[in-house]
Amino acid sequence: MAKLCMTERELKRRKMVEKYKGKRLALNEVIKNANSTIEEKAEARSKLQALPKNSSPVRLRNRCALTGRPRGVYSKFGIARSKLRDLMLSGEVPGITKASW
Repeated sequence: MAKLCMTERELKRRKMVEKYKGKRLALNEVIKNANSTIEEKAEARSKLQALPKNSSPVRLRNRCALTGRPRGVYSKFGIARSKLRDLMLSGEVPGITKASW
């Protein structure tokens, strides 16, 4: 089980990414636009750097919905491999059975 502060920090980051998503997208468009002047691009870069670090989507981490474990998380289920195995063995995940031959 992950520390509660780690999962709370991740939720805080997700909220911040959503909050600054539009602003970040607009600044990136100005930077990538071929018709923008050098001054406009420089200003957009400085505004982009002035945004909070945690507003960048790169800083997000996939975590298990049940335990908060950061590694071994299946994106299809959103659950860590160990908990997914437990759920599958107990028959709570439909369509998945233990292989035997």
